[in-house]
Amino acid sequence: MKHIFEANGLPFFSEREILLRESIRNFFTQEMKAGLREENSMWTFHYIEAPILTPQKLINLNYTTEDVWFQANSDMVLRPETTPGSYAYACHLINNQLFKPPVCVWQAGKSFRKEQDQPTKHMRLKEFYQQEFQCIFAADTANDYMCAMIPKVEKMIKGYSRGLPTRVIDSDRLPSYSRRTVDIEINNGDKWMEVCSISLRTDFPMKATFTAKNKVIEKELLVLEVAIGLDRMVYCWQEAENENC
Repeated sequence: MKHIFEANGLPFFSEREILLRESIRNFFTQEMKAGLREENSMWTFHYIEAPILTPQKLINLNYTTEDVWFQANSDMVLRPETTPGSYAYACHLINNQLFKPPVCVWQAGKSFRKEQDQPTKHMRLKEFYQQEFQCIFAADTANDYMCAMIPKVEKMIKGYSRGLPTRVIDSDRLPSYSRRTVDIEINNGDKWMEVCSISLRTDFPMKATFTAKNKVIEKELLVLEVAIGLDRMVYCWQEAENENC
C-alpha cells in the first residue's frame, strides 16, 4: 500500500493487495459458514451490500460527532460500520417472514471514521474495508455460539497470519450494546494489532415472530458479531512476507 495523497490514513492499494484482500474475504466467508453449521445445521446466510451513506438515526449512539463523518445539511452519514445496513436488511426479512433464526447477514465493504493522524504501522485508517458477520439467533437457544466460535475464528485468522503469533484477549472497551467483546490480535513483528473483534450484541431492534403448530411465537434475538479488518489482515500478511525475505 502506498500513501500518495498528502493526507494521513488514506492509502492506495495495488492490484496484488486487492486480490489478497478478496482472497481473505472469501476464505473467511467459507470458514464462518462451516463453523456455524457445525454448531447448528439450520444456519442460513445472506450476503448483501447496503448503501455506504446511512441514515443518521440508525447509527449506534456509541459513535459521536468525533467518530463519524456527518454530511452537512443532511440526515445521512458515512457509516462507521456496516452493522446498520445488515440490521435493516435482517428486519426486512423478518417483516416479510422470509426467515426464522438462526440467520447470518454479512457484508464486506468500506466504513469511515475520524481517526487521529498516526504512523502507518498503526493502521488507523479513516477509510477502510470491514467484513462483518451479524449472526442472529434466538436468545433462549441452548447453544453458546460465542464460546463455540471464538476458537474457530482464531483458527481462521491464523490461516492468513503466515505463522505470526495470534492471541484472543478481552477487549479493553465494552460497548453498551455488548454483553461480552473479545479481540483477536496478530503480532506483526512491530506490535500486537487488533484484526478482529467478536461481540455478543443485545441491540437488535426487533423480535422474531413466526407461526408454529397454529401458534404465533415471538422470540427475543441476540447477535453474535464477528468484525474483521481486511486492510489490517493485508498489512500483517505483508509484514510477515517482509520478515521472511
